[in-house]
Amino acid sequence: MDMTDIAKKMGLSESKHLIRKAAELRRQADIQFDSSIIGVGEICKAIIFLEIAASRMEVIFDRQLAIKMSGMSENAYNRSFNSMQNGIGIKNKIDIRELGIQFGCVRLIPFVHKGLSLYKEKFLASLPPSRRASTDFTRPVLIAATFYLCAKRHKLKVEKHKLIELAGTSESEFSNVTTSMIALCSDVFGTTKEKKDSKEIKCNREILDALPEKRRTEDGGYSSDDGEEPSAYKKRKRMENHGYDKWKSAVIQSNKKSKTKAPAKRTKTKQGTLDFLKRLPPQTSAEAS
Repeated sequence: MDMTDIAKKMGLSESKHLIRKAAELRRQADIQFDSSIIGVGEICKAIIFLEIAASRMEVIFDRQLAIKMSGMSENAYNRSFNSMQNGIGIKNKIDIRELGIQFGCVRLIPFVHKGLSLYKEKFLASLPPSRRASTDFTRPVLIAATFYLCAKRHKLKVEKHKLIELAGTSESEFSNVTTSMIALCSDVFGTTKEKKDSKEIKCNREILDALPEKRRTEDGGYSSDDGEEPSAYKKRKRMENHGYDKWKSAVIQSNKKSKTKAPAKRTKTKQGTLDFLKRLPPQTSAEAS
């Protein structure tokens, strides 16, 4: 399907400049990498570049209609959007003040500024001098992660997936950044009592490469508002307990039914007596004479 036809279905056919910009970004992506490797089809790719062009030109774009036309789930579309955007080197620009206004947490703005500056200072101190100059602190994921942790610290509810979408990052990278922030600045972001020395924390350019599922709470991990998936052992114990409760209730019901029935009338039997004395045969009259 042509880019113009897709734009027409989305109500963007009048914006010719927007369509040309989206087509230009699409050609740039085709030159730099193969989008089929990340599982993005041609129709979905055209829709994503229409949204990228619309966001850069500040044109209103219906994201829900785009997700519906792409035939993907919302999470899959967000992942594909972030992958395509990062592939052509476009970074989202987010501002702390704009985040505070958007999420209704304006009072968090000074805390986010303070936490972000403290994290930069401690993170640079944990790196060797040769790597400090190449560290990039302009990434939107740092601002989004700082805002999220400050909101959690002050018990304010924010949408984690919305922040990830605004930052144009993945959930695993977002979790890695929050892990690093809690470990280095536990007094500002974390909830643990013990503070960790920044020299003992292994850091790199990507701000820790530990996977979220391998993190432990005592190592500075932080569980998000998403519920934890129960382990296989807990599931098995839960099923065993359920089976035992079901068997126990069935036994109790059976006992109750047996008690309600009248007992059968027993016939009285007479116990026989045993005689172990040897009986002599009676003597006849002939033997007596």
